[in-house]
Amino acid sequence: MHQDAHKKCYGTMFPTLLHAEADRPISGKVFSFDVKRAGGTFVAQRSASTDLEEWDDCRQCPEFEHCYKLCMGRLALETAIRG
Repeated sequence: MHQDAHKKCYGTMFPTLLHAEADRPISGKVFSFDVKRAGGTFVAQRSASTDLEEWDDCRQCPEFEHCYKLCMGRLALETAIRG
């Protein structure tokens, strides 16, 4: 399949970790997280959430398996280089 044939949301289930900032939600199509800091230094609260409506939408997509694998690969790479 040619790259231009993918849906606009292809590969975006997870938010990027590379430009995550504290004290503001970071969202992908399905998954999101938020890190709250206390006094600008210490992590006070972490939360993660899932948009089940978007997850169901993704599951109905014929490219779900390949998209999910791409998302997981990108997440693993971002985790490794963010170190």
